[in-house]
This record gives sequence, structure tokens and C-alpha cells, in this order.
Amino acid sequence: MKHRRIPRRPAVVTAAGAAALAIAAVALPNAHATPAPGPEPLSAAAAGDLATDLSAALKGSAAGSYYDAEARKLVVNVVDPAAAGRVRDAGAEPRLVEHSLARLDAARAALKAKAALPGTAWAMDPRTNKVVVTADRTVTAAGLARLEKVAGSLGDRVEVRRSAGAFRTFIEGGDAIWGGGGRCSLGFNVVKDGQPYFLTAGHCTEAISSWSETQGGPEIGANEGSSFPGNDYGLVKYTAEVEHPSAVDLYDGGTQAIASAGEATVGQQVRRSGSTTQVHDGEVTALNATVNYQEGTVEGLIQTTVCAEPGDSGGSLFAGDTALGLTSGGSGDCTSGGETFFQPVTEALAAYGAEIG
Repeated sequence: MKHRRIPRRPAVVTAAGAAALAIAAVALPNAHATPAPGPEPLSAAAAGDLATDLSAALKGSAAGSYYDAEARKLVVNVVDPAAAGRVRDAGAEPRLVEHSLARLDAARAALKAKAALPGTAWAMDPRTNKVVVTADRTVTAAGLARLEKVAGSLGDRVEVRRSAGAFRTFIEGGDAIWGGGGRCSLGFNVVKDGQPYFLTAGHCTEAISSWSETQGGPEIGANEGSSFPGNDYGLVKYTAEVEHPSAVDLYDGGTQAIASAGEATVGQQVRRSGSTTQVHDGEVTALNATVNYQEGTVEGLIQTTVCAEPGDSGGSLFAGDTALGLTSGGSGDCTSGGETFFQPVTEALAAYGAEIG
């Protein structure tokens, strides 16, 4: 049977980026020699792959990295000066910092144990070499005092900021994928065991088990898996004969084909598509972020400057033809701005044994 196109429906998952080029500086004996060239320009995808390789190779000497989009280079934090040469030789720019990833992870663990208050979030910021903690407007004065006390005990490894918004998941009554009086957005179409499915946010599949294309319309999909809190992903199996292309809806801009799933990189420019606010752009600001929603804590998220609003939950985060994440939640809106968090799509694919298709 011929499948029909589902309007306003983002599509499928992503694979990884390109290979980075390694260059070696050539020292010339002449005192007036031209300085050795810097790293060759890298795409965000190539920088992400190089960051992964260097992190594995340098182990405890590396302390995070980020992509400088303007200069098109990867900046790698190191705590051991001897590691700087290895970073340069690999084609990235080294940056000597004070705190190792182990020390920053210890600070995160202390925050989790002593200050996991609803309305707070934290992530390691490679640009400042600190764990940045954000407290939203729902955190009380007593809660803020507790948070600042814990942060103070961790010294300059932690910085506390306030947000004017409130951290929340973005499910709401509206349109797009519907069920039980709620609305979310489809993330990516995927294939599992040769059958069509789609991914969306776990807080959506925890609240809704059967999905339709329109409010009160016939079922097109039913839940097969759901994980929230802890993670924020859900898997829905198509139960109707509908088209399920590997593409993201750009609304007035047509569609973006999705060829693979990949990992996000700090500093990378990304796009989000959702049923409430449609398509918006922004930048990845942190990885492995923790958000303490009112409903529970979710870890391992991608933090961005992309805006989102209720109903955008589950929608697609992508860069070009690569799927990156599923909209989880955040603060603010697309008028005042704010931060938004995304569940990495690669983790959801691995959990369900699914792939883009």
C-alpha cells in the first residue's frame, strides 16, 4: 500500500561526522622563518570526532573541549602541559586549565548528593572550566541558600547563576502528535527489526500511550518503550499505514533529509523543529547536563541556547543531515529566550536497538 505523508512530522536518526586531519608544525632553523601554521580548519562534525579521539587518548590529561565556530577549530582543555603537543599534532588547539575532569565530576557528584533541588540544573562548561549551576525562579530563598552553601564548599570549581524562567518539560495540549489530551512533537523516524517506529520524549510517552496525527483522530502509533525520569526518550511503533520518511519538517522551509545520528559538540550550531514554535537555531553550550525537573532528575542531556515552548517536547535537534537529540525541556520561551535541554538521540537508539531508516 502506498504510504501517505504525515504533515508536520520530523524524521529520523543520525550517524557520525568526518575524520579530522592531523598536522605537525615544522621548526625552521632560520631566525626569520615563517611561524608554523595553526590547525587546519575543521567542520563541527570533524571537530566532534577529533574531540572523542583526543579524550580517549589523553585520558586524565584532557578536561573537556569546545568548537570555535568562527575560527573553525577545536579547543581542547588540558591540565598537563606535556599533553599540549599531542593536541597540536592532532590538529586542535590546546588550552591549559586548572581543573581536571575528575575534579569537576567530583563537584557534580557532590551537587547531586547534596543539592539536587527541583528547579536546578548543572553542566560542565569547557569555556570556563567550571560546573555551572542554574537555579530557576521556583527555587526558594532557603533552597538557594542551601545550593550556594554546597557550591561554596566546592570552591572555584562551581559557579551559581539564576534563571528568570522555570525548568519544565514541554508537553501541552495542542496539535502535532496527540494522545489523551496532550500534545508533543515527533522526533525522528527509525527502524527496529525491519519495522517502522518513531522516537519522542520519554516524559511524553510516560503521560500518553496511544498517538494520533490530529486531536481525536485515529491511532497511528502506540508506545513500545519509555524512559523518564533518569533519561527522556520513548519509542512508538506505527500501527497505521502512514508515510515515515527519514526527514525533519522545516515547515515553510520544506524538509531536511536525515542520513545518520551523531554526537553534539560544544560550540556547534544546531537547529530544532517542533510543533509549537516550528524551527529555531542556536548553539550547543554543554554536554552531559543534569536537570532537576519537578517530575524528577534527568542526566546526560545536551544543553543549548535554542528556544522551545510547551508542545515542542520530543521534537528534533539536528545539524544538517545528522540527528542529535530529542527536545526534553528548559526555561524561557521563543520571545524572551532561555536554555533548552535535549536527550541525545544516540543513547535512545542504542537503548532500543533502533536505527535511522
